[in-house]
Amino acid sequence: MNYWLVKSEPDEYGFSDLQAEGTGRWDGVRNYAARNHLRSMRVGDLVLFYHSRKGLEVAGICKVVREAYPDPTAEKGDWSAVDLIAVKPLKQPVSLKSIKANPKLQEMPLVRIGRLSVMPVTEVEFYEILKMGNTIIE
Repeated sequence: MNYWLVKSEPDEYGFSDLQAEGTGRWDGVRNYAARNHLRSMRVGDLVLFYHSRKGLEVAGICKVVREAYPDPTAEKGDWSAVDLIAVKPLKQPVSLKSIKANPKLQEMPLVRIGRLSVMPVTEVEFYEILKMGNTIIE
């Protein structure tokens, strides 16, 4: 299994929107590195859902349910989308400030490459964030 982090502005599409939708299409990514990460996602991979700009926190956990396919929102270019379902919200959202303060998370792309909207995380990083958020995943 692989682990990922995706970022979205909560006013545009937050974790609660994904929960309400059931299955959500993760589209609109127009960065080659982020697109390539989408293409590496596999069904069953777990994903941290991060609220960018407003909130600046990991808000929930989701799961990949459909692997990369052509992004229907792309008018031109070779872009991809994946489908995600919400697994559960974090009991306590984990702020960017607390992530940056945690020595175990210093190598996360979220800390080092802040503008990337889709990024891999290690299993250790994934579970450290869950621990910080007082959240257990079955």
